[in-house]
Amino acid sequence: MADMPVKRVAVIGAGPAGAITVDALAQEQAFDVIRVFERREAPGGIDEDGEPTPLSDFDSLAARTADPPRAVPSELPARAPPAGPAAHSESSIYPYLETNVHGLTMEFTQEPFPTEYSAWSARMHGEDTPFRPWRVVRGYVVSLFDRKGYADLVSYNTTVERVEKIGDQWKITLRRPEGDGDYWWAEWFDAVVVAAGHFWVPWIPKIDGLEELEQDQPRSVIHSKHYRGREGYRGKRVVVVGASVSAADIAVDLTQTAGEVHSINVGRNYNRYFGSIAVEHPKIHNHPTISHISGRTAHLVDGTHIDNVDHIIFGTGYSSSQPFLPQVTVRNNRVIELYQHVVWQRDPTLLFVGKVGAGLTFKIYEWQAVYAARLLAGRGTLPPVEEQRAWEVARIATHGDGTRFMAVVPDFEEYFETVRKLAGDGAPGVGRKLPKFRPEWTDAFEEGHQRRKAMWARVNAEARAEASAASRGKAKAESKADSAPSEGKRTL
Repeated sequence: MADMPVKRVAVIGAGPAGAITVDALAQEQAFDVIRVFERREAPGGIDEDGEPTPLSDFDSLAARTADPPRAVPSELPARAPPAGPAAHSESSIYPYLETNVHGLTMEFTQEPFPTEYSAWSARMHGEDTPFRPWRVVRGYVVSLFDRKGYADLVSYNTTVERVEKIGDQWKITLRRPEGDGDYWWAEWFDAVVVAAGHFWVPWIPKIDGLEELEQDQPRSVIHSKHYRGREGYRGKRVVVVGASVSAADIAVDLTQTAGEVHSINVGRNYNRYFGSIAVEHPKIHNHPTISHISGRTAHLVDGTHIDNVDHIIFGTGYSSSQPFLPQVTVRNNRVIELYQHVVWQRDPTLLFVGKVGAGLTFKIYEWQAVYAARLLAGRGTLPPVEEQRAWEVARIATHGDGTRFMAVVPDFEEYFETVRKLAGDGAPGVGRKLPKFRPEWTDAFEEGHQRRKAMWARVNAEARAEASAASRGKAKAESKADSAPSEGKRTL
């Protein structure tokens, strides 16, 4: 990009990926304009949103087409009737939600992660618990924007509706609520960094009868991102679908209040880190896949059924969605043509931070942000397009052409060191400096998983012991009742 100076950069998203991207860009001291667009009212990327919008149009959710682009006014700027919030933009937050990975793995290298923890976490994991309440995470991200005047760079309540290349400039079409309608306008940039996350649109498999159940009983069918805590399910019969982290967490949480908890996970691939231990709780009934729904009955593929279902909660993942980028292709739920998960091969002035999964994500965001900033400042290394394409082809051969393509685990060190070398040290005295990969990061990552597994094992054992004691007590009471004299019968 040395032949085309980049002076105006747009960043989409003010969550953790956006926060570190802004700092990486600012520290390069190479740009005249850095603008951040965030559709929520504050930074952080997460918040309590109250009651979620009821689900509808289940066919589009199953087909991964539930977040289509909005029509843009033919002339800008413009005022139009309110379009409302973006589809499925609620946060996946409930009041007592905690992180499920070690705090060290969420820490950027120059910004220590808070050590504040909850009483519940200390009780379950010890006083040295590595897990943090969700508010601590949000506060951490907010603090990154509050420093150095970065908050002044952000336009909040602003939705990016279209990003398109016109000539050698990127035109970004924007919308925000204003008065009793929406105000639409456009801004122009030399480069765009997409740091808006990629998984906010829920994916729910196609199941005959599911939409009818939701229509008959509104809010009876939700996705895990709409879960707002266990109290709303007290005494209810709840079916939780999914074999990974969110489904397991919710199923275990519901054992405290629900009348019955049924988990649809048999025959599925459990999360590679946690396995099936969470759903081995004695109050959780495990089943194979749902074949169809009739009324309030969930019919299963093995011929059995669950009657009188009150709620079905899907912890079945998300659909990759960026409707504001019509020129970027999503295939098999991943954005294709990204070199090192960062650079769009067709145009290196469009970059992504956060298109990865499976651990150490905050630290990976930092490496990606620094690489993106170095490239835009003309100080990083970008191989020829042919080599970029060859990297993607090779990765498809080893990781597949789906979401596993985005999983950095277990090759953390290789990825971190590759990106660090491509970013380089930059110019003297400016830019964030990336340290060499440290094995203690993955050690902490693994320790966090072992802590959670140990907690689940302990809770399960306690629940089994409690159930056994209750059973013995009941048997003893029944035996005593059987041996007691009948009323009015004389004994010798």
